[in-house]
Order: sequence, then C-alpha cells, then structure tokens
Amino acid sequence: MTALYRQIIGEGGRDLVLLHGWGLNAEVWGCMLARLTPHFRLHLVDLPGYGRSQGFGAMSLEQMAERALTAAPPQAWWLGWSLGGLVASQAALMQPKRVRGLITVASSPCFAVRGDWPGIRPDVLSGFQHQLSQDFQRTIERFLALQTLGTNNARQDARLLKSVVLNQPMPTVEVLNGGLEILRTADLRQPLAGLALPLLRVYGYLDGLVPRKVAERLDISWPHSASVMVSKAAHAPFISHPDEFASIIVSFSAAH
Repeated sequence: MTALYRQIIGEGGRDLVLLHGWGLNAEVWGCMLARLTPHFRLHLVDLPGYGRSQGFGAMSLEQMAERALTAAPPQAWWLGWSLGGLVASQAALMQPKRVRGLITVASSPCFAVRGDWPGIRPDVLSGFQHQLSQDFQRTIERFLALQTLGTNNARQDARLLKSVVLNQPMPTVEVLNGGLEILRTADLRQPLAGLALPLLRVYGYLDGLVPRKVAERLDISWPHSASVMVSKAAHAPFISHPDEFASIIVSFSAAH
C-alpha cells in the first residue's frame, strides 16, 4: 500500500491532524505552525495524490478518509479545510472512537446546491472539471483566486496559496477531477447530524464558495455543533486572520 506523506511537528499535549483543501498540500498550514505547536502535536498530511503523497489516482470520499486514517494517531483532534473538511468528517463517521473532536474550516457537508440548500452550482464544478483538461495551470489559479476574493490582502493571500501549489509536486488532472467530483456529489448533512463528538465549524463571512447561509442552516439542524464566523475572511480564514483563527481552535479544543 502506498503511504501518505505525513510530517509531525510540535510537542503540545494534544494530537491535531490537519487536512488541506483541493489542489493544495500540507504546506498551506505554514503560517499556523508557530501559533499551534505550543498547544498541539501537529500531523500535517498530504491527501492521496496531492503534494508529496504521489502514486494515487482519483478516489471516493470514503477511500480518501480511509487513507487519511492510516496516517493519523489513534486519538486526535481532526481539522479539515474545505475538501479536507469533508475528508475529516467522513473519517469521524467511519472511526468515531479515533476522533476526539472535529473542526471544519470553510467547509460544507454538501458543497453543491441541492434544492434550496445553498452552495456552488453543479455546472460551475462541472465547468472546472472541463477546464482542467483544457488549461490545467489557469484553472487551478482561478480556483485559488476565488478563495481569497474580497479580503483586505486578497492578492497577497492568493500568491501564498499559489506558491504552496508550485513548490510541491502537482496533483494529476485525474486526482483533481476526483476531488471536484467529491465536491459535486458528497452530501453528509444527515450522517453528521447524529455525530456524537465535539464539532466546531469555522466560516469566512466573505466566502464565495461556502455561503454564510450554510452556517445559519447548520446552526439550526445541528444544534450539537458550534460555529464561528470570521467577519472579514473569505475561504481561507487561517491565512487572512491567523491569530484569530489560532485562538478559536485552541479555545474550542481546550474547552472539550
């Protein structure tokens, strides 16, 4: 079995698994290391086919979660950003005894519009899939730009995300398409409603990919969970507001 890339950093008392989003890799958490390592032992994982976890093809959400579990300690907090939030959520559903708590960041249990459920239009995600085969580089850059749109340092934040992609091995078109297919089809709204774990959802008020209405809906349908809205952040609040983000994560995990 091909192993996932994992880097362990810090000597804090609690284990924290960090899962990145679509197209990226674990280097995206660089700005958080100094802020989190006093409190956690960080497990930085490149998802299958991304960054240094090469040798994988397209996978289902369940397959990605299963592989992520092989790279995680037996008892840990899990934090997943965007697509990584879906993977972390699926891992918690599959192996709840191995997850002390779940934190999703700029993520949704259902990224695509479904009836009156707010999200990304399926044709937009299908369009990205088509564009990948036409212009690989430009499609990734466009998606990264969407993630920082509207923030005070949007260009600077987008450049940081781009550097994370370019400084590590690139995912294949097959892997990227597989990730978009998960975003287009996954729906964990009902399974997660019964999850008996500490659950925190962190959002960016300006996020163009996960509408803030998602937070409002889940506040009602998932009363067992907590949510925090970072007022001037978009899809990457840990990059645009690292101090505030770290404080949210440390406080919530300490309280549980």
